[in-house]
Amino acid sequence: MRHIKIFTCRIKLTKFTFSIFVILPKSLMSLIRFILSRLFLKQLLLMLVLLFGLILCLLFWLDSNTRHGEQIVVPDVSGLSIDEAMTALQERKLAYAILDTSSYNPNFPYQTIIEQIPAPGSVVKQSRKIYLSINRSGYKMTTVPDLVGKTLRQAEPALRSAGFKVGKLTYKKYIAKDEVLALKFRKRTLKQGDQLPLTSIIDLELGDGSGGFSVEALDRDSPFHPSNRKRDSL
Repeated sequence: MRHIKIFTCRIKLTKFTFSIFVILPKSLMSLIRFILSRLFLKQLLLMLVLLFGLILCLLFWLDSNTRHGEQIVVPDVSGLSIDEAMTALQERKLAYAILDTSSYNPNFPYQTIIEQIPAPGSVVKQSRKIYLSINRSGYKMTTVPDLVGKTLRQAEPALRSAGFKVGKLTYKKYIAKDEVLALKFRKRTLKQGDQLPLTSIIDLELGDGSGGFSVEALDRDSPFHPSNRKRDSL
């Protein structure tokens, strides 16, 4: 009985296989008839039209968002006021953003543009955002160190550590070489206790070490001038 069941199953399997073999050609013929029918051709044509329209819309969207081929040269707005910079950028259809920084540059007026990103002359696309840095209020005032009578080797690091810059060095006839006779800022002789903004450039007046001493060569505001020494002694 077990052998008959197996044989019977095989017969059923054979019938199942044979039935599939018979059905496949009919399905294929039905598919061919459907492909050649007007209904399918109309649907296919409609799908192609929709696909073509979708591609056109996608290309239009990409062109409008990437601005392909449209280039704008970034103008130089350094030194301009905020309103002037905004006008210059808007005329070129560029966006802008003001950076929240505490930058200060003594070479630029207060509340003007001192830096921009991207840099002037860069080629960008329309609506590109330009980041602007504004010249804020000046540096805090700092007392100038008392360096009269010090050597140049002592004065230079002292000025830099205080936040100042060493400017022009001038020499006058004096017995001690490289001894500081006076400190000057914009041709004005500084006195003890004077204050200047950080990063100010301070010029130094030094002795030339010629071995002589000339009262006329000294600035009248210098503490080494005889008239000032008399006042100090009083």
